[in-house]
Amino acid sequence: MKEVLALIPARSGSKGVKDKNIKLLGGKPVINWSIEACLKSKKIDRVIVSTDSKEYAEIALKAGAEVPFLRPVEISQDNSDDKEFIVHALNFLKEQNELPELIAHIRPSTPIRNPDIIDKAIDVFMDSDNATALRSVHKMSESSYKNFEITSDDYLIPLGAKNTNDISNNPRQSFPPTYTANGYIDILSTKFITNFDLIHGEKVIPFMTPLTLEIDTEEDFMMLEHVISLGLK
Repeated sequence: MKEVLALIPARSGSKGVKDKNIKLLGGKPVINWSIEACLKSKKIDRVIVSTDSKEYAEIALKAGAEVPFLRPVEISQDNSDDKEFIVHALNFLKEQNELPELIAHIRPSTPIRNPDIIDKAIDVFMDSDNATALRSVHKMSESSYKNFEITSDDYLIPLGAKNTNDISNNPRQSFPPTYTANGYIDILSTKFITNFDLIHGEKVIPFMTPLTLEIDTEEDFMMLEHVISLGLK
Protein backbone atom coordinates (compact mmCIF):
# COMPACT_ATOMS: atom_id res chain seq x y z
CA MET A 1 0.00 0.00 0.00
CA LYS A 2 1.20 3.48 -0.86
CA GLU A 3 1.16 6.16 1.81
CA VAL A 4 -1.75 8.55 1.29
CA LEU A 5 -1.89 12.07 2.71
CA ALA A 6 -5.17 13.95 2.79
CA LEU A 7 -4.39 17.61 2.14
CA ILE A 8 -7.20 20.03 2.95
CA PRO A 9 -6.79 23.66 1.83
CA ALA A 10 -8.52 26.21 4.05
CA ARG A 11 -7.42 29.75 3.41
CA SER A 12 -9.12 32.61 5.22
CA GLY A 13 -10.68 35.67 3.63
CA SER A 14 -13.17 34.10 1.22
CA LYS A 15 -15.37 36.65 -0.51
CA GLY A 16 -18.45 34.70 -1.72
CA VAL A 17 -19.27 33.41 1.76
CA LYS A 18 -17.37 35.15 4.56
CA ASP A 19 -15.12 32.70 6.43
CA LYS A 20 -16.94 29.83 4.72
CA ASN A 21 -14.37 27.22 5.78
CA ILE A 22 -15.21 27.74 9.47
CA LYS A 23 -18.84 28.84 9.14
CA LEU A 24 -21.11 26.52 11.10
CA LEU A 25 -22.89 23.96 8.93
CA GLY A 26 -25.12 21.47 10.68
CA GLY A 27 -23.72 22.66 14.01
CA LYS A 28 -20.00 22.35 13.21
CA PRO A 29 -17.42 24.27 11.16
CA VAL A 30 -17.48 23.48 7.45
CA ILE A 31 -13.88 22.26 7.54
CA ASN A 32 -14.74 19.68 10.21
CA TRP A 33 -16.92 17.77 7.74
CA SER A 34 -13.93 17.08 5.49
CA ILE A 35 -11.55 16.31 8.34
CA GLU A 36 -13.96 13.83 9.91
CA ALA A 37 -14.56 12.02 6.60
CA CYS A 38 -10.81 11.66 6.06
CA LEU A 39 -10.23 10.39 9.59
CA LYS A 40 -12.86 7.69 8.97
CA SER A 41 -11.18 6.61 5.73
CA LYS A 42 -9.39 3.25 5.82
CA LYS A 43 -6.93 4.31 3.09
CA ILE A 44 -5.75 7.72 4.33
CA ASP A 45 -2.71 7.72 6.60
CA ARG A 46 -2.46 11.40 7.56
CA VAL A 47 -4.74 14.42 7.44
CA ILE A 48 -3.09 17.83 7.08
CA VAL A 49 -4.80 21.19 6.76
CA SER A 50 -3.03 23.93 4.81
CA THR A 51 -4.18 27.31 6.08
CA ASP A 52 -2.86 30.84 6.46
CA SER A 53 -4.94 31.44 9.61
CA LYS A 54 -4.04 30.63 13.22
CA GLU A 55 -7.76 30.62 14.06
CA TYR A 56 -8.49 28.09 11.31
CA ALA A 57 -5.48 26.04 12.44
CA GLU A 58 -6.82 25.80 15.99
CA ILE A 59 -10.23 24.65 14.72
CA ALA A 60 -8.60 22.04 12.47
CA LEU A 61 -6.41 20.73 15.31
CA LYS A 62 -9.44 20.34 17.59
CA ALA A 63 -11.16 18.35 14.83
CA GLY A 64 -8.25 15.91 14.71
CA ALA A 65 -6.19 17.13 11.75
CA GLU A 66 -2.51 18.05 11.73
CA VAL A 67 -1.44 21.63 11.01
CA PRO A 68 2.37 21.41 10.96
CA PHE A 69 2.81 24.74 9.14
CA LEU A 70 0.99 27.93 8.22
CA ARG A 71 0.65 28.69 4.53
CA PRO A 72 2.32 31.97 3.44
CA VAL A 73 -0.07 34.84 2.80
CA GLU A 74 1.28 35.40 -0.71
CA ILE A 75 -0.06 31.99 -1.84
CA SER A 76 -3.36 32.37 0.01
CA GLN A 77 -4.98 35.00 -2.18
CA ASP A 78 -8.16 34.92 -4.29
CA ASN A 79 -6.06 34.35 -7.40
CA SER A 80 -3.72 31.74 -5.86
CA ASP A 81 -3.91 28.40 -7.62
CA ASP A 82 -3.98 24.86 -6.25
CA LYS A 83 -0.45 24.02 -7.33
CA GLU A 84 1.00 26.72 -5.08
CA PHE A 85 -0.32 25.33 -1.80
CA ILE A 86 0.29 21.72 -2.86
CA VAL A 87 3.94 22.36 -3.77
CA HIS A 88 4.38 24.36 -0.57
CA ALA A 89 3.11 21.42 1.48
CA LEU A 90 5.30 18.94 -0.40
CA ASN A 91 8.39 21.10 0.08
CA PHE A 92 7.73 21.23 3.82
CA LEU A 93 7.20 17.46 4.02
CA LYS A 94 10.33 16.81 1.96
CA GLU A 95 12.39 18.78 4.47
CA GLN A 96 10.96 16.53 7.20
CA ASN A 97 11.63 13.36 5.15
CA GLU A 98 7.89 12.69 5.26
CA LEU A 99 6.89 12.83 1.60
CA PRO A 100 3.77 10.72 0.91
CA GLU A 101 3.40 8.82 -2.35
CA LEU A 102 -0.14 10.04 -2.98
CA ILE A 103 -2.14 13.12 -2.04
CA ALA A 104 -5.89 13.09 -1.59
CA HIS A 105 -6.83 16.70 -2.33
CA ILE A 106 -9.96 17.34 -0.27
CA ARG A 107 -11.72 20.67 -0.77
CA PRO A 108 -13.70 21.79 2.31
CA SER A 109 -16.17 23.65 0.08
CA THR A 110 -17.56 20.20 -0.84
CA PRO A 111 -18.30 19.21 2.76
CA ILE A 112 -20.50 16.10 2.53
CA ARG A 113 -18.52 12.95 1.73
CA ASN A 114 -18.79 9.22 2.28
CA PRO A 115 -15.47 7.75 3.55
CA ASP A 116 -16.18 4.58 1.56
CA ILE A 117 -16.27 6.62 -1.66
CA ILE A 118 -12.97 8.26 -0.69
CA ASP A 119 -11.45 4.80 -0.26
CA LYS A 120 -12.86 3.59 -3.56
CA ALA A 121 -11.30 6.56 -5.38
CA ILE A 122 -7.91 5.79 -3.83
CA ASP A 123 -8.20 2.14 -4.87
CA VAL A 124 -9.12 3.11 -8.43
CA PHE A 125 -6.04 5.29 -8.76
CA MET A 126 -3.74 2.73 -7.14
CA ASP A 127 -4.98 0.09 -9.60
CA SER A 128 -4.08 2.26 -12.60
CA ASP A 129 -0.69 1.89 -14.26
CA ASN A 130 -0.54 5.01 -16.43
CA ALA A 131 -2.83 7.64 -14.88
CA THR A 132 -1.28 10.93 -13.83
CA ALA A 133 -4.14 11.88 -11.47
CA LEU A 134 -7.78 11.22 -10.59
CA ARG A 135 -10.58 13.80 -10.41
CA SER A 136 -14.08 13.31 -9.08
CA VAL A 137 -16.88 14.39 -11.39
CA HIS A 138 -20.61 14.06 -11.74
CA LYS A 139 -22.69 14.09 -14.88
CA MET A 140 -24.26 17.44 -15.72
CA SER A 141 -28.05 17.42 -16.02
CA GLU A 142 -27.74 19.57 -19.16
CA SER A 143 -24.87 19.10 -21.61
CA SER A 144 -22.52 22.08 -21.57
CA TYR A 145 -22.82 22.10 -25.37
CA LYS A 146 -26.24 23.65 -24.83
CA ASN A 147 -24.80 26.53 -22.82
CA PHE A 148 -23.93 30.03 -23.98
CA GLU A 149 -21.55 32.90 -23.44
CA ILE A 150 -22.14 36.59 -24.13
CA THR A 151 -20.00 38.42 -26.66
CA SER A 152 -18.39 41.81 -26.13
CA ASP A 153 -21.26 43.36 -28.12
CA ASP A 154 -23.86 41.64 -25.91
CA TYR A 155 -25.08 38.80 -28.12
CA LEU A 156 -25.55 35.19 -27.11
CA ILE A 157 -23.27 32.65 -28.76
CA PRO A 158 -23.27 28.92 -27.98
CA LEU A 159 -20.24 27.16 -26.56
CA GLY A 160 -18.46 24.96 -29.08
CA ALA A 161 -17.11 26.14 -32.42
CA LYS A 162 -19.53 23.98 -34.45
CA ASN A 163 -22.64 25.01 -32.54
CA THR A 164 -25.16 27.61 -33.62
CA ASN A 165 -28.03 29.18 -31.73
CA ASP A 166 -30.50 26.95 -33.57
CA ILE A 167 -28.53 23.75 -33.05
CA SER A 168 -28.55 24.57 -29.34
CA ASN A 169 -32.33 24.11 -29.39
CA ASN A 170 -31.96 20.42 -30.22
CA PRO A 171 -32.93 17.92 -27.49
CA ARG A 172 -30.27 17.31 -24.86
CA GLN A 173 -30.03 13.65 -25.90
CA SER A 174 -28.48 14.75 -29.21
CA PHE A 175 -25.44 16.24 -27.43
CA PRO A 176 -22.58 14.31 -25.84
CA PRO A 177 -22.82 14.13 -22.04
CA THR A 178 -20.53 16.47 -20.14
CA TYR A 179 -19.22 16.31 -16.59
CA THR A 180 -18.25 18.81 -13.94
CA ALA A 181 -15.39 18.44 -11.47
CA ASN A 182 -17.04 18.60 -8.06
CA GLY A 183 -14.26 18.71 -5.46
CA TYR A 184 -15.28 15.45 -3.78
CA ILE A 185 -11.74 14.08 -4.08
CA ASP A 186 -8.69 14.40 -6.33
CA ILE A 187 -5.86 11.90 -6.13
CA LEU A 188 -2.43 13.28 -7.01
CA SER A 189 0.92 11.59 -7.45
CA THR A 190 3.83 13.16 -5.58
CA LYS A 191 6.28 11.66 -8.08
CA PHE A 192 4.39 13.12 -11.06
CA ILE A 193 4.18 16.58 -9.46
CA THR A 194 7.88 16.54 -8.64
CA ASN A 195 8.96 15.33 -12.07
CA PHE A 196 6.71 17.45 -14.28
CA ASP A 197 5.74 20.50 -12.18
CA LEU A 198 2.06 19.76 -12.87
CA ILE A 199 -0.61 18.50 -10.50
CA HIS A 200 -2.99 16.69 -12.87
CA GLY A 201 -1.34 16.07 -16.24
CA GLU A 202 -3.15 14.66 -19.25
CA LYS A 203 -4.07 11.12 -18.17
CA VAL A 204 -6.65 11.92 -15.51
CA ILE A 205 -9.07 9.23 -14.37
CA PRO A 206 -12.68 10.47 -14.17
CA PHE A 207 -14.13 9.18 -10.90
CA MET A 208 -17.92 9.33 -10.92
CA THR A 209 -19.69 10.40 -7.74
CA PRO A 210 -23.32 11.21 -6.94
CA LEU A 211 -24.45 14.78 -7.49
CA THR A 212 -22.39 16.81 -5.05
CA LEU A 213 -23.22 20.18 -3.49
CA GLU A 214 -20.48 22.79 -3.24
CA ILE A 215 -20.37 26.06 -1.29
CA ASP A 216 -19.69 29.08 -3.48
CA THR A 217 -22.54 31.37 -2.43
CA GLU A 218 -24.81 32.04 0.53
CA GLU A 219 -27.58 30.30 -1.43
CA ASP A 220 -25.42 27.17 -1.70
CA PHE A 221 -24.88 27.30 2.04
CA MET A 222 -28.61 27.53 2.74
CA MET A 223 -29.26 24.61 0.39
CA LEU A 224 -26.75 22.44 2.23
CA GLU A 225 -28.25 23.40 5.58
CA HIS A 226 -31.63 22.29 4.25
CA VAL A 227 -30.25 19.00 2.92
CA ILE A 228 -28.57 18.25 6.28
CA SER A 229 -31.73 19.13 8.20
CA LEU A 230 -33.64 16.57 6.14
CA GLY A 231 -31.03 13.90 6.81
CA LEU A 232 -30.21 13.56 3.10
CA LYS A 233 -26.42 13.43 3.49
